[in-house]
Amino acid sequence: MEENATTKNSLIKQHDFTEADFAQIKALGISLDKIEAELLLFQLGIPKIALEKPATINDGILKLSNEDFQKSADFFDSKKNELKLKKFVPASGAASRMFKFLNEFINDFDHENETINAYINRKKDKNLPTFLAGIEKFPFYEKIKTKLKELYPDYYSLESHEKSYRFIKAMLSPEHFDFCNKPKGVLDFHKYDTEIASPAEEHLNECAFYASSNSVSHLHFTVSDHHENLFQTIIDKVKQKVEDKSKTSLHVSYSHQDKSTDTIAVMPNNQPFRNENGQLVFRPGGHGALINNLNNLEADVIFIKNIDNVIQNHIDQITLYKKGLAGVLIDLQQQIFKILKAVENDEIAERHIPEIIDFIEQKLSIDVLEDFYKYTLENKLEFIKNKLNRPIRVCGMVKNEGEPGGGPFWVRSYKGNVSLQIVESSQVDIHNKEQAAILAKATHFNPVDLICATKNYRGEKFDLTHFIDTSTGFIVHKNNKGKDLKGYELPGLWNGAMAKWITVFVEVPLVTFNPVKTVNDLLKPAHQPQYGS
Repeated sequence: MEENATTKNSLIKQHDFTEADFAQIKALGISLDKIEAELLLFQLGIPKIALEKPATINDGILKLSNEDFQKSADFFDSKKNELKLKKFVPASGAASRMFKFLNEFINDFDHENETINAYINRKKDKNLPTFLAGIEKFPFYEKIKTKLKELYPDYYSLESHEKSYRFIKAMLSPEHFDFCNKPKGVLDFHKYDTEIASPAEEHLNECAFYASSNSVSHLHFTVSDHHENLFQTIIDKVKQKVEDKSKTSLHVSYSHQDKSTDTIAVMPNNQPFRNENGQLVFRPGGHGALINNLNNLEADVIFIKNIDNVIQNHIDQITLYKKGLAGVLIDLQQQIFKILKAVENDEIAERHIPEIIDFIEQKLSIDVLEDFYKYTLENKLEFIKNKLNRPIRVCGMVKNEGEPGGGPFWVRSYKGNVSLQIVESSQVDIHNKEQAAILAKATHFNPVDLICATKNYRGEKFDLTHFIDTSTGFIVHKNNKGKDLKGYELPGLWNGAMAKWITVFVEVPLVTFNPVKTVNDLLKPAHQPQYGS
């Protein structure tokens, strides 16, 4: 209580906090210490990541042959019935970015005095022609066309450009389909012979293939509280069908981003930003806040995949690589647990140390201090236990072919030790020529394809909040009703939030990565019925 009173007085003195502010903070469940720490971060700034070099094949990234992937997948299959498996899908984001260029068209197109071609030429818009050329291939085409025929009895007699305009308007209009404000997970993504499937359904289907044990599968979505019913409606509609087809019992659960992870916004002068009513403004802390949701899951192995990374076909290939990564994880975990149990039982002698250190350096890419061998045996064992008694993640990495996203790098901490990390470009000082050159040499990027183990060698859950690098958040510049503000986003879920995990990178093929960042991505072969036929 005394510490809380000290923090409260500090916030009053330095930032003019009022009793109304403290009541607002209490209602959100946010600690005063957290707010004080965030305000300090704004003042001091967040240091940029120090890149040592890119992680590459045989230097931080493991490359497996198809035969090795199959062996690893078979190993996973031989072990999975001893484990509780769960798939974790962050799915709270709205689809607004998917339709950004269409929104711009509706807002900027001079419907009375301009043709669509004139708009395209005026704006030099490259996305709209692609959308219009492929319009009949979108999975939602028939649904929207049917609605337009209801709304406009003369639809078939309309000019082609007028049909296109009304089609896009109906897609985005809140009174009709409102695609922009819905979460990606419930939109129509894939057209099959007899049905249209959303990402939520595709993830449910995938779950049965690679995230099931003893004919039971668990799928967890993080969603906005006001969108949960949309997901439930879809899952309730298709769950029985998927269960019957896969002969798997599917359990679906949901969680929301905790309001207590919201972060305070400040003005450009680093004093708290207030809205027109004089209240403090808090912003969602970004996907890094989901480490708390992950922390609450009960499972031995957790598959993490983004909501929009689903594929229309080739589930067999996706399954092979997912199981292969899980096999790598379980194999390494067994070796780690064997060492930790031997340490606990005083079974490690000096002669065993070189072999253990070789495993730590070669298989886990963990930096070992140069003077390690000068330690006493007791201190060596303490070092080994400290390095190995951590959550484990095996991350698929795809070859860099120009897609946006974070990448795998060797990073040097302020203490001087080097570790494997997934780094976003915004974390790098691109004005530093050396750092920019290292960033540009990245050979792979992160498709958000993670397999995680969050229990220790005694079968107890780790507290994942103990393994966050709190210095790796992001300061973002935003606007609130015409006023500039700065916001703080927590260390990213697969970036700083997992910075102190044991991390292994494995190359996976591009077929495993099929995100839908814009609506036009749905025209790519991976999201069309004919893919691979």
